[in-house]
Amino acid sequence: MADRTATVVLFGATGDLAKRKLLPGLLHLFHSRLLGDIRLVATSLEEMTREEFIDLASRSIDEFSVHNRDDKVWQAFAKRVYYVPGSAGPQGLAKTVAEAEAEVTGTLPPQRLHYLSVPPKAALAVTRTLAEAGLAEGSRIVMEKPFGTDLASAVALNAAVHEFFDEDQVFRIDHFLGKEAALNILAFRFANGLFEPIWHRNNIEHIQIDVPETLGLEQRASFYEGTGAYRDMVVTHLFQVLAFTAMEPPTALLPQAITEEKNKVFRSMQPINPNDVVRGQYQGYRDEKGVAPESETETFIALKAYIDNWRWAGVPFYLRTGKKLSEGQRIISVAFKEPPKSMFPPGSGVGQNGPDHLTFDLADKAKLSLSFYGKRPGPGFRLDKLSMQFAYQDTSWAGSVLEAYERLIYDAIRGDHTLFTSAEGIERLWEISEPLLDNPPPVRPYALGSWGPNQIHQLIAPRAWRLPFERKWRAPARD
Repeated sequence: MADRTATVVLFGATGDLAKRKLLPGLLHLFHSRLLGDIRLVATSLEEMTREEFIDLASRSIDEFSVHNRDDKVWQAFAKRVYYVPGSAGPQGLAKTVAEAEAEVTGTLPPQRLHYLSVPPKAALAVTRTLAEAGLAEGSRIVMEKPFGTDLASAVALNAAVHEFFDEDQVFRIDHFLGKEAALNILAFRFANGLFEPIWHRNNIEHIQIDVPETLGLEQRASFYEGTGAYRDMVVTHLFQVLAFTAMEPPTALLPQAITEEKNKVFRSMQPINPNDVVRGQYQGYRDEKGVAPESETETFIALKAYIDNWRWAGVPFYLRTGKKLSEGQRIISVAFKEPPKSMFPPGSGVGQNGPDHLTFDLADKAKLSLSFYGKRPGPGFRLDKLSMQFAYQDTSWAGSVLEAYERLIYDAIRGDHTLFTSAEGIERLWEISEPLLDNPPPVRPYALGSWGPNQIHQLIAPRAWRLPFERKWRAPARD
């Protein structure tokens, strides 16, 4: 694949996501030479010249790229950047793509990837434009969340997209799964004889997937008002992480095999019970521009989910996410069942600090930790909670890791569906969501900088949330 060129047609090229992630990511992919030559055809509703867009891209990369820019690489990349305003229509788009590909050399035609960094309501118009421009056949299309707002809209959206693109051409993006730490869940689970045999209900008491955010809505309040935390985060992100955590071993490390195992998890999930859900709204949300004065949109959600299969029967999965919370974290915490404690003397401390946990930190500087009881040095038999920790930035190859969007664009160009959501999977998730969407529990207020409404403790009782951590991660080693 490295010798095949790629043409990326980027819709919404002047938007926030393009500036922050996609334009810096495309430059880094070009610099890395993981792919063959790359051409970028950018388009948006804004009227500007090619030179004006290249200047915008340059400023965006300077501001947001996590990689140091090489001026020679940028100059070479800028020659491969083209711009066409949306007002040019399908014919103008086709003409610009042809111009971009005119100087491509090689035996294979460029692989076209259409990235739809546009609001969901605009996605179908874009697919129609691509079809009218003759750019659909043989190409691939990346779609941003949300993939519908309920089962009916998801089915309708998939049917409309399939009018122009086959399912194997469609890549529904989830940047959570593009992170190196998310991929490491598969390696950790299935490559290690220590953990693979105990990864089921006989040994695991419960699992938490916790993604609190300190950020608010910035300029997204009007979009968020019709979406909420469940549609915005749980269906598109947290359930996908749940599938990686709970799936059976795939028959091969191939996209189709992994997708099938993820879909089996979704098919086994029980419908979400509204009584197992806590919805919250941060104080002051209704004062945001674009928000209804009596809005019932949740900016926080916590829920309990069950997977009704042999491996996970009876094991609760607790999911939590929300805006303007105390900390920004992304963790998966696996709580193991506690052994009998009759042999330990009174006052030993066993059981007082809760069960053993295996914790994955999915943040950009990813870590994992295993906590366990150990004997305190000295006379008597007093136990303390200890932990072993591993940080990816401690390794010599950490600097070569791709950013999430870079990896996903790279995979989409190559046709690798491993980290993307299928139509079947997304429709099943909306199906199990129907009881909650039809009968949502009341929205509870919570203070800015808190961990959500007080009802979250009733949801998880007699257990406790892992966040906030009582024992902090160890400080990274210094050179």
